[in-house]
Amino acid sequence: MDSNQLLVNSAIEQLRSRWPGAQDSVAAAAVVLEDGQILTSVSFDNFNAAATLCAEAGAVAQAYTLGKRVVASACVTNGTEEGTYQVLAPCGICQERLAVWGPEVLAAVPGSAGNDTWEMLTLRELNPYYWATSFTADGHWPSTAEHGE
Repeated sequence: MDSNQLLVNSAIEQLRSRWPGAQDSVAAAAVVLEDGQILTSVSFDNFNAAATLCAEAGAVAQAYTLGKRVVASACVTNGTEEGTYQVLAPCGICQERLAVWGPEVLAAVPGSAGNDTWEMLTLRELNPYYWATSFTADGHWPSTAEHGE
């Protein structure tokens, strides 16, 4: 099985495990680390919307805590028909979280052929005019060290 499909399947399995049979809009995510390890997490919904976290936040924070580089990320939600799933592109906040590991981090995004398809794009492809390049000495994507300053 393709490693990107394994990543998406891991997110789907996390969604099924955390919310079996759920039909409402919930999300789960998976990231793959440079050593091949896959971490998963779920969205953190809260009555106070300010306390809500995206599905990727837990896995990204765990990778950062472990000091390991994220190389790819996928987020999924329930599809429109029972038992189906849809890939969600990372929101702007999650793109910022993933940007710590550079412009070549892959992210799953919905495919152009419909809700049941998806593809992998780099953060550079998702965000070719990344705002933080205005604050680097050479105009390039900020390094991991620059993100941490």
